[in-house]
Amino acid sequence: MSRMPQLSGQEVVKALCKLGFMVHHHYRSSHIVLRHETLVERRVTVPSHRVIKKGTLKSILRQAGITLEELRTVL
Repeated sequence: MSRMPQLSGQEVVKALCKLGFMVHHHYRSSHIVLRHETLVERRVTVPSHRVIKKGTLKSILRQAGITLEELRTVL
């Protein structure tokens, strides 16, 4: 298994946008909520931190329905 990359919240949001997600709204600049363009029920919440912890990143990937390899391809 590959090591989890250290990414910021903004880097994760940019990568998810490349995979078909779009920013839906912000929670007072602490969290960013994204929705998939075609799969409306697919919703992902990303904390806008400088570095996202690896457990949080795993949860984001699970919510988005993507693998670590798919994320790496768009980084």
